[in-house]
Amino acid sequence: MTAEQKKRLDEKYSYSNEATGKKEMNITGRADRSKALGATGKPKNMGKTVKRLASYLKKEKKTIVFAVISALIHTITSLAASYMLRPIINKYIFFDETGADYGPRLLGLLSGILVLAVLYGASVLSHWIQQRLMLSASQSALERMRNELFAKLQGLPVKYFDQNSTGDIMSRFTNDVDAVGEMLNTTLIQIISGALTVVGTVILMVYTNPILGLITVVATPILTLLSKQIIKKGRSAYSRQQKCLGAVNGFSEEMISGQKVVKVFSHEKTAREEFDYLNDGLCEAQIKAQFRSGIMGPVTHQLCNLIYALVASVGGIMIAGGQFDIGGLTVSLNYTRQFNRPINEISMQMNTVFSAIAGAERVFEVMDAEEEKSLGDELRPEKITGHVILKNVSFGYTPEKTVLHDISLYAKPGQKIAFVGSTGAGKTTVTNLLSRFYDIEKGEITIDGIPIEKIDRSVLRKNVAMVLQEVHLFTGTVMENIRYGRLDATDEEVIEAAKAVSAHPFIEQLEDGYMTVLENDGANLSGGQRQLISIARAAISKAPILILDEATSSVDTRTEKHIEKGMDALMEDRTTFVIAHRLSTVRRANAIMVLEKGRIIERGDHDELVAMGGRYADLCNEIVKLD
Repeated sequence: MTAEQKKRLDEKYSYSNEATGKKEMNITGRADRSKALGATGKPKNMGKTVKRLASYLKKEKKTIVFAVISALIHTITSLAASYMLRPIINKYIFFDETGADYGPRLLGLLSGILVLAVLYGASVLSHWIQQRLMLSASQSALERMRNELFAKLQGLPVKYFDQNSTGDIMSRFTNDVDAVGEMLNTTLIQIISGALTVVGTVILMVYTNPILGLITVVATPILTLLSKQIIKKGRSAYSRQQKCLGAVNGFSEEMISGQKVVKVFSHEKTAREEFDYLNDGLCEAQIKAQFRSGIMGPVTHQLCNLIYALVASVGGIMIAGGQFDIGGLTVSLNYTRQFNRPINEISMQMNTVFSAIAGAERVFEVMDAEEEKSLGDELRPEKITGHVILKNVSFGYTPEKTVLHDISLYAKPGQKIAFVGSTGAGKTTVTNLLSRFYDIEKGEITIDGIPIEKIDRSVLRKNVAMVLQEVHLFTGTVMENIRYGRLDATDEEVIEAAKAVSAHPFIEQLEDGYMTVLENDGANLSGGQRQLISIARAAISKAPILILDEATSSVDTRTEKHIEKGMDALMEDRTTFVIAHRLSTVRRANAIMVLEKGRIIERGDHDELVAMGGRYADLCNEIVKLD
């Protein structure tokens, strides 16, 4: 990389950090892409979140109680086994050899070892039980949380998904729930077990030798503070590493998904240079992070060894003065090791706890999101014929900006109403209101004379079929994807729907025909084929109201002509609303609404509007010129 190229990238990615006064890589935009992968930082309202999280464990109360009892048994047996070393050493290893009878002492030593084996065996067994019980309780709680979260997502309005990125929602459903699971699976019981171990160890240390116990208890907080400073340094370096990793991953994702654009404009070299620059930053950050992370363990270990050496030295002096016994010193040293270990583990686990609770907050934010409002007295008409009237309708996605202004129109079964106009004129907004993805602010929409807000949403949407420009196909067979429009449809009805929209010929040519499995949103089909399946899905629904939002935009002109006959049959006796830019799609509409800036500026059929010589005529002339 030349100096000039590096200077350009420095200017693009660097900024002055006011806190440090140093130049740093500005990766905020790209790092934010990775930040959505999970919760970071400390929780906002820890007490409230913990209380709510505990509610998921209520049904597992007995299991958790048994897990805590198992943890208590594990702690008691472990500490008791350590204390057993004192009588074993004093009575059977270090003793006055004058007149010693080795037979009984050897037998006593073996008996002591057997007792130790039993205690350690009980400790291992109780530890296994506590882990197994806690896993069972935590996974049951997580299962309920996931079920509630998924059910909540099904009840949220389209507005929520428009305002929140899919990646962020998926992150809450996966990474944040997994962070909670990690804490419930292991961290929670480790903290409980560690706390029990610390309390039990302090009691036995003081009982064994108050002076040595006091040295350990006083020196350990000092050790903890020193360790905390080291961890803090390592955490900042690790945070930097994760941001740089997010930048590299974000850039890689952009380049991979946009390879066609990169190649069309011959930016391969520029892309490589930019990746090299970001990768160098990641390399530097990883060296610092891994070094600081790697040094934490040895430094902390050596600090523990200092306490261990101090206790050993003082204990040795006391033994030399006849104030202590060798077995007691061995036990005290063992407890010193045991005392430091759970404190360090608890300290290290707090990051997991904070991350999990922050993740739980993000999950609960989704659960607390406002669902689609119900008036409580909504009607469930047995049959909807499709008489639609919009009267003086105004609407805006935000209070600050009105998208539709005073829209009025009517449509009856068998009619085809087309919307044309510039991008952003409000065409799709009209169809969003007809499906009650959003509720109107002013005016009235009625279907068969019933105000749309009085019709139960589930009933309304069963009577509205939509074909969108952005097609989504589910993992499953072609047959299942078409049947998604009406789950009780027979195979014969699915095939008839496919024939009606000219999808049958290409489906028959697929490897397994209608049983061909579609994966990754139908990646093994062309754009036109995917859209034909979507149209067939709408055809089989038999909904009296049909909305076609650029439904044939991915279909070539020849295929479109084949579809027109099927579409005519599809739209027969249905109220159809069409959004399209193609002249051929709207030409045969009963009424064409020309929208500009949220207002209907012209209305009429094709011939009337062309003769009028207004905006529609201009659009037709533009299309002819482009053709």
